[in-house]
Amino acid sequence: MLHPAGRLPGAASLVEMLKLVPDPRARRGIRHGLPGIVAVALAAWVAGARSFAAIGQWASELTGAQLAELGLSRGVAPDASTFRKVLARLDAPVLDQLAGAFVWTRARVAGGRRVIAIDGKTVRGARTASKAAPHLVSAFDHASGTVPGQLATAAKSNEIPVVRTLLAGFALAAVVVPVAAIYTQANTATAITGAGGDYVFTVKAN
Repeated sequence: MLHPAGRLPGAASLVEMLKLVPDPRARRGIRHGLPGIVAVALAAWVAGARSFAAIGQWASELTGAQLAELGLSRGVAPDASTFRKVLARLDAPVLDQLAGAFVWTRARVAGGRRVIAIDGKTVRGARTASKAAPHLVSAFDHASGTVPGQLATAAKSNEIPVVRTLLAGFALAAVVVPVAAIYTQANTATAITGAGGDYVFTVKAN
């Protein structure tokens, strides 16, 4: 990615990447470093933890060596309340960009090219009485099954310009971009080829 991958070493570890996330806490009284807290929370989420209590429980079962590998050198895991307080105050857009850059550095290359597909989906189960469910336009790496970038849009009808904004955040040289039929637009094709990439478009009535 162009932002903020320019600040990330190609082989940066997860903990090194998380050092770029601003710490929202006052410096006095900090017991656990922010990179370690977030790294443990991410690992717990990947392992199936879906609440702060579950994250705290998962973390409490790690050994001192495992905690150190995830950036917590004190040998004691944060409790559930620490995870809740810290994660609620993080700069989510910055974390999202850095996580996308981290994933991009690990996207796989097949036949000299990466395949990054673009599609939009409404998040199921996220609608409330006062808010519609968010609609996300995401980039999906076919080989690794990861999402190196995504952007929210207010409505499905706004997807097309959001796709071009999302693509502008990637270095597309030697990248093939398959897209759904809704994105088959001349401006989108120009954005991809102009950045050195190739596209696979679906053509229907559009």
